[in-house]
Amino acid sequence: MATSQCLENPPILSSTCGEGCVQELGGLQTYITGPQDSKLAVLVISDAYGYEAPNLRKLADKVAAAGFLVVVPDFLYGDPFDPPYPNFNPEAWLKAHDTDKGCEDAKPVIAALKSKGVSAIGAAGFCWGGMVGVKLASSEDIQAAVLLHPGPITVDEINNVKIPLAILGAEIDNYSPPEQLKQLGEILSGKSNVDSFVKIFPGVSHGWTMRYNIEDESAVKSAEEAHCDMLNWFTKYVK
Repeated sequence: MATSQCLENPPILSSTCGEGCVQELGGLQTYITGPQDSKLAVLVISDAYGYEAPNLRKLADKVAAAGFLVVVPDFLYGDPFDPPYPNFNPEAWLKAHDTDKGCEDAKPVIAALKSKGVSAIGAAGFCWGGMVGVKLASSEDIQAAVLLHPGPITVDEINNVKIPLAILGAEIDNYSPPEQLKQLGEILSGKSNVDSFVKIFPGVSHGWTMRYNIEDESAVKSAEEAHCDMLNWFTKYVK
């Protein structure tokens, strides 16, 4: 179900980028940044390009600067999207990296955070990670979630949401069209026991919060606005 928008402007991956370090957590290699003794954590679930994307780690460091312990596990087991590879098959890749498994893999990470004394956890999911994030939002293992230009989400998944959920979508998105996200937002707004927020960003495409051109002032501004919305959501509900 990958669209051409998933293949645009791929990041140059770097295993050494970021201010944090890579350690094992919950059975997964994980980029960890922020105060190690924080009681508040944010679990970042990458898009298909994985946990070594520089913009992803840059955002993780930014969230960490607000006082959160931020963890970015390698849910893709060293096998990120690789569109330049001549024989790369996006459909086969998606089958090999099922989001249900991503959700199951997240549970030991969450348990490991709690064993370290973390008392509240937020989850941020980008594209592929958004499909994992909405599944995690069906339990109270975490306290809040933000989905940024998520992959396809079902009505059933939205009906199962039990925690505060924000969805940040793009005006130009073949993967999760804004009309669909607005409909999901209406369902969320009807859940009196769950706070929610759906925002469509004008003039941007799927993936804009991660795969933006750092030399494009407008693109950077839109990405940073979404990052700010995400951080504000966690500041409000992960406490």
